[in-house]
Amino acid sequence: MAAVWQQVLAVDARYNAYRTPNNPQFRTLYIRRRSQLLRENAKLEHDPLVRRQYLKLRSQLLAQRYGTPSMSDQNSSLRSRSASVRSSRHTLENFDDQPDYRTHRRYHSGSSYKYHASHEISVDGVVPTKNAEASRAMAGGTSIDENYAFAGVHHIFDQHTKAVTGVKFANDDKSRIACSSMDGTLSICQVLPAPATIVCVLRGHTKGVTDFRWSLSNDLILSSSLDGTARLWQVSSGRSVRVLEDADKAEIYSCLFQPVNNNIVATGNSRGHIQVLNVSTGKCVKGGLSKGSGKVLSMTFDPTGKILWAGDDKGLIFSFLCDAATGKLTRAKRMVVCEGHPVTSLACRTWLSREARDPSLLANCAVNSLCLFRIIDSEGGLQLKRKFALKHRGDNIKSIFCPLMSFRQGACVVSGSEDMCVYFFDVERANKPLVNKLQGHSAPVLDVSFNYDESLLASSDADGLVIIWKREQKAR
Repeated sequence: MAAVWQQVLAVDARYNAYRTPNNPQFRTLYIRRRSQLLRENAKLEHDPLVRRQYLKLRSQLLAQRYGTPSMSDQNSSLRSRSASVRSSRHTLENFDDQPDYRTHRRYHSGSSYKYHASHEISVDGVVPTKNAEASRAMAGGTSIDENYAFAGVHHIFDQHTKAVTGVKFANDDKSRIACSSMDGTLSICQVLPAPATIVCVLRGHTKGVTDFRWSLSNDLILSSSLDGTARLWQVSSGRSVRVLEDADKAEIYSCLFQPVNNNIVATGNSRGHIQVLNVSTGKCVKGGLSKGSGKVLSMTFDPTGKILWAGDDKGLIFSFLCDAATGKLTRAKRMVVCEGHPVTSLACRTWLSREARDPSLLANCAVNSLCLFRIIDSEGGLQLKRKFALKHRGDNIKSIFCPLMSFRQGACVVSGSEDMCVYFFDVERANKPLVNKLQGHSAPVLDVSFNYDESLLASSDADGLVIIWKREQKAR
């Protein structure tokens, strides 16, 4: 019944904007205290009917006090910012009319990737067998619905005064998390052990921070900003150790490390330029400049660092071949996802299950869709596998693959949404793929992040709040 208390928190969060509109600090303090009280009450043994009745009465009282908030009014500004849908031979609407993706050959890059004997592959995806014990053990042997039964709030951070554009746990870490914000700062926080604390705030950008990434060893953070710079931060000291100027002096919307060579980074700017820079010199590498068609809002590498995908505000995804040693880019493929609608997030996953290779690309497109593509060739060619309905028209919404992919008849992806919720989808479930839905934010949810063992999930919103969710522990 913890879900009922979560719904109570969601109701309070929905009305939070109406409470003392000129005092945002009070609103934040109020919702944090409500979260604490509800979390404490969730531990007590209450009659489920009493809990539901409380939710009903609470909703009625808030409606009498503040009126009924209209979701259509809240989202009208978002819809107005979106361009009208124009026809394209490669739009989301007509992808379903293309040849069946299941008949297409799977992408293999060399002989280093082999199918494991403990599974078999069908046209519908991964089929578990009784031999896949390692994956089940790693995930605790639970069902996929149980494993993603997040409900309780572990902590709420409110140190940022504007939208938190990104939130990411450190690599292979369950306790450290970093946030980027349009207030021009980044913050590093420690969520375990309780109580959660803010370790340091990174100051140096003069405008909003649009994106950031941890280095592989978690000793550096790379950030990009509307001030036309990318910065490298030393995590231990919180100092900015290098400023990378954009060649066009344009706003930078995305950045990332080369996964196998962290001395090389890539940035994408408002003029459509993708730039690969050498961290040591601070300069663009030879052959490391290429161009898309619009603002480069999102980028991702495959785990080998050989393919770079970039999504822009015109609704296109470009793929580039990248030399890991030199950083040289070679333009490969171009794909129209939905013309005129921004591609705001890209994430690559080579393994949808620990023992089964199914290379995939996850993309948020501002046409109310979360798309899962199959990578079909060594040049980063894509073919649509699934799409999920999501409220997304104007904000830079992001999504992730769940880090633990086990043989539980499915694999999950998680996304933010403009309806102020966090969504969990099982990409292998044909019917009713929605696994869980978290309600608690009072503004569009912009980014989500798991810690490495999936015990905690972080979500950030357009009002500057970060909620750390904890998985519901069920008695056995």
